[in-house]
Amino acid sequence: MTFERIDMEQWPRREHYRYYNEQIRTSYEMNVELDVTKLRKRCRKKGIHFYPAMMYAIMYSINHHENFRMALDEEGHLGVYDICHPSYTIFHKDDETFSDIWTEWNEDFSIFYKDVCRDMKQYKDSKGIKAKPDRPDAFTPVSCVPWVSFTSVGHDTPGPRQMYFPIIVFGRYHEVHDRWMLPFSIMVNHAVADGYHTSMLIHDIQEQCSHCRKWLKK
Repeated sequence: MTFERIDMEQWPRREHYRYYNEQIRTSYEMNVELDVTKLRKRCRKKGIHFYPAMMYAIMYSINHHENFRMALDEEGHLGVYDICHPSYTIFHKDDETFSDIWTEWNEDFSIFYKDVCRDMKQYKDSKGIKAKPDRPDAFTPVSCVPWVSFTSVGHDTPGPRQMYFPIIVFGRYHEVHDRWMLPFSIMVNHAVADGYHTSMLIHDIQEQCSHCRKWLKK
């Protein structure tokens, strides 16, 4: 995992970054429905859990769009991580709480899936907000809300430092005219990504869901 500083004098978005970082701090959400018909069918055929498979489609796309891997280093310089790892939620039925755990990213789905299942099993009874220690600095928050098919999710994330990683939530898929649709929400810091960048990311995630046979071969 490497971090490369952005050359502000050469970066085309430098004015936009400074405007949304220094004058009007702005985040925004996009809420869409993804067609997961093929991914759902493929998972059922292969005996694969949907949550890790959907997470793979999301993280594959995140790791191919640098605007969503940006952060500040210790000296406050903006830069880009070469990869990000998913930091995701697991639910504890016994006390109705959740915990965050993380898994190292791997572009090989079979390896990633095995590692996610291992971590979910290992930490399923570990309580507390951060169940798995040593989360890397380069991470993407991903949550699943499987109890409801929402139309919109909003976040309020004040803090002492700007957070440039997106926050992603997806909900319960539901059938619409013989297609299975998944509610998907992403919160984005406007300083690092505009509507165009977020739209391209969402299109890429949809592509991974629609062409899952390319990577879901387990």
